[in-house]
This record gives sequence, structure tokens and C-alpha cells, in this order.
Amino acid sequence: MAVTIEELYRNYGILADAKPEDLGQHKYAYQVILDGVKGGPKEKRLAAQFIPKFFSSFPELADAAINAQLDLCEDEDVSIRRQAIKELPRFAAGENIVRVADILTQLLQTDDSAEFSQVNTALVSIFKMDAKATLRGLFSQILQGEDIVRERAIKFLSIKLKTLPEDTMTKEVEDYVFTETKKVLEDVTGEEFVLLMRILMALKGLQTVNGRQQLVELVVEQAFLEQALNPADPDTVDRLLQCTRQALPLFSKNVHSSRFVTYFCDHVLPNLSTLTSPVAELDIQQEVLKLLAEMSLFCGDMEKVEANLLMLFEKLLEFMPLPPEAEGENGENTMSEEPKLQFSYVECLLFSFHQLGKKLPDFLIDKINAERLKDFKIRLQYFARGLQVYIRQLRVALQGKTGDALKTDEVCIVSPAVLDLFHNPPSYKSTVTLSWRPVQKAEAVALKRPSGEEMGTGSTMKKLLSPPLPRRNARQIYNPPSGKYSAAIGNFTNGEGGTWVAC
Repeated sequence: MAVTIEELYRNYGILADAKPEDLGQHKYAYQVILDGVKGGPKEKRLAAQFIPKFFSSFPELADAAINAQLDLCEDEDVSIRRQAIKELPRFAAGENIVRVADILTQLLQTDDSAEFSQVNTALVSIFKMDAKATLRGLFSQILQGEDIVRERAIKFLSIKLKTLPEDTMTKEVEDYVFTETKKVLEDVTGEEFVLLMRILMALKGLQTVNGRQQLVELVVEQAFLEQALNPADPDTVDRLLQCTRQALPLFSKNVHSSRFVTYFCDHVLPNLSTLTSPVAELDIQQEVLKLLAEMSLFCGDMEKVEANLLMLFEKLLEFMPLPPEAEGENGENTMSEEPKLQFSYVECLLFSFHQLGKKLPDFLIDKINAERLKDFKIRLQYFARGLQVYIRQLRVALQGKTGDALKTDEVCIVSPAVLDLFHNPPSYKSTVTLSWRPVQKAEAVALKRPSGEEMGTGSTMKKLLSPPLPRRNARQIYNPPSGKYSAAIGNFTNGEGGTWVAC
């Protein structure tokens, strides 16, 4: 026979009136309240409130009480579920915390937004009771639970962990997060990898040089840098791009990118033209070259610096054509079609070459013969002239434009890397800024243009003059695809290239 509301109130009164030391004598009254979960909607709502209130007084009925509350958390009536979920943290004591955390983690799969928010709130509240025990419940589901539970549990950690106070996120807790996250990383999707790296990067204990180096080692493992690259496999290419993007924020003057740069020079640049893009509309060559350019800023000691410079040199020759010949043997005009100049590609390659050249400043003199060096400088000069024409045409295109960004005086801009390489011997002393990075000085101006734009050449200018364009507040960030590395690939957010600038 179902328990009535009157019986629930009567037995609640018995327990409420009893002295704390006498509560254990009223086991029958508490059992009646537990049986309330078998009643109608009103009885269930009362049971959801009464069960946790006296839970701690009946340890011998702990399992039955938690199971009864769990039944209410799975009820068809959303209002009953919300009430039951709201009360779940009251069961989180001692060994029960792990179980409650496990239950709440499973409940993250709900599609009801209010219920989902309530689950999040409940999880945060038990985190403050015992963070490590709560994490045990969460990671148990991440490692063994259903896909949707795993996905939402990882997202929960990526958002909530960094908001918890220091007295909750102790060193012991952070060490546990690091250990368990490494287990999860053994088999992850692309989206999960990004979220897990976000979790680890937020840990205070990993903000040190040693901590960041540990994170780089994790990314290296995920990137498979010990294996040759299969340029025809979009999943392999995607994995490398994602891992490189995750590693970039970790690099600094003390945490070096040398292994990634060497891998790109050994395995990626030789296959640049045959790389299979994970997204059809992505300029995969520009994306790779941009990553290489940014990483080249943080190279430490390199065993293969000469080989890396040679590969960059060869690629520069590939993308910097010789000027067309204007006259034939009899003086007639034989001007062929002007070569196309790919400013974005050359910017990245020249920047990388300039950065690595600082480690071996005599490379062009000692390792490149005179004829090849002469050929290189002819190509470089021709490219510089094409750049001047592009800037002049951009000035014309901007005439009549309005806006705060166009109200300042014209600024003289040149590519210091190009000028450095014209020195005899070549120099690598100039500071060069990548066009897609935020401008640091008010007088420095970046030219913005469509990615991979190609431009013909024309006459030279002694000075490169251009009105300033709006500075970019932040570089565009690579948006990693989601799904298994072996599954379908999502979209990139591809930034635009540009030329180096300095006054």
C-alpha cells in the first residue's frame, strides 16, 4: 500500500521531535519516508526533502536512502528531479562523496537547462567539501562512462576547476588532476584534447617553467613527433596542427619549441605541396607556415639548425620566383607573364629563416655557394619590388576611406628581415613582427590582406608608404575540429596573412 502525504508528515514529525541521541530508535519512521518515493508526485516531492534531512542519523539505511533519492533524480516529472538533485549534496559525507559525485556526473547528460544548471551547482558544492573525492567520481565517469557523460564531465572540469578557490585546489588535488588527466589523454577526441589541455594549463602548479615543460612533453606524445608524417592522411595532419596550436602558448624563452620546429622542417616542409587539408576550404600551406613562424620565436639549442635553415632556404627559393626577362637576343620584347607572388607564404618562411639564422649567422656565406646566394638575392629583390607595388595599390584602394584608423599620418614601413639579408655579410639583428600578431607600438602598422593573396609586380619605390590600417586586437585563433582523430574533421578559423612592418 502506497504511503500517503499524512503518513509522511506524521513520521516526519516523529523524527523532528525526537532528541538527536534517540533518533536511531525510530528506524521505522525513516523507512516510511523512504517508501514515499513509491507514491504520487506530491509524496515524491516531500520524500525528496525529508530523506536527506535525517540521512546521517541512519547509517544502516544509507544505501537504501541514496538509492531512493537516485530514483527521484530519474523521475519523469522534471520538478521532482530538480528537487531531488538540489538535495543530493546533503548525502555527500565521508565515503559517500565519491558515489554522490558519480551520480551527479551521470546526471550531466540531462537536456533540461535548469536541471543541468542545478547539477553543476551541486557538483561545485561538493567540490568544496572534498575536492579529491569529487574528482574521483568525475574521472570514474570520464574514463568509463557513456560518451555524452564523458564529454560533459570534461567540459565541466574545463570551466569550473579554474574558478575554485586555492584552499580547495590544493597541491594534492592538482597533482591528482594531472595524474588522472594523463590517463584520459591516452584515448581522446580532438575536442577533448583541447579541453583537457585547457584544464591542465589552468593548474597553478603547472605555471612554472618545469610545469610548462611537462605540458609540452604531453603534447609531444600526442603529436607523435617520433613518427614520420603521412601527408596524405587528413587525420594525421589535423592531429599535428591541433597539437602544435596547443603547444604554442606554452613556449617561452625557457620552454623551447625546437623539437616541433625541427619536425616541421624534417617532415612537413618537404611535403608542403602534398599535405591533405582536414578542411576543404583551408589553405593548409599557409596554416602550417604560420605555425612554423610563430614557433621559430622560441627555438633553443638545435642539433639540426643547419639542416633546418637549408630546408627553409629551399622553400624560400620555391616561393620567390626570378624576375621575367624583358628582352630576347635580338632586342625584341619577350616579356613573359609576370610570376605570382605569394606574400603570406614568403612572410612566414622569411620570418622563420630570420629567427633561425640568428643561431648560425654565417649560414648564407659558409653553406651557400656564391652563385646560389646571388640567385637568392635577385629573387629577394624582385619580391621586395612586388611588395612595394602591392602597398602602392593598397594606398589607392584606401583613398576616400573614412574611420579613426585612417585619420593618422602616413607611416614609412619596411621589412627589416629583407634588409638584413641584403647586408654583406647577412645580418639578423632587426626585430621583426608578424603581421597577424597584435601591434605593440602605436607607430607600427600591419597590412591586412586576404590569405594566400597573389600579386603581380611592377616598378620600384625608394620608400614604402602606406596609410595605417586598424590594428588587430588579437590574432585569430585556430579552432580545433571536434571528433575522434580518426573521424570526421570540423572547421578551422583561419587568420589572414600580412607583411612585416617597422618604422
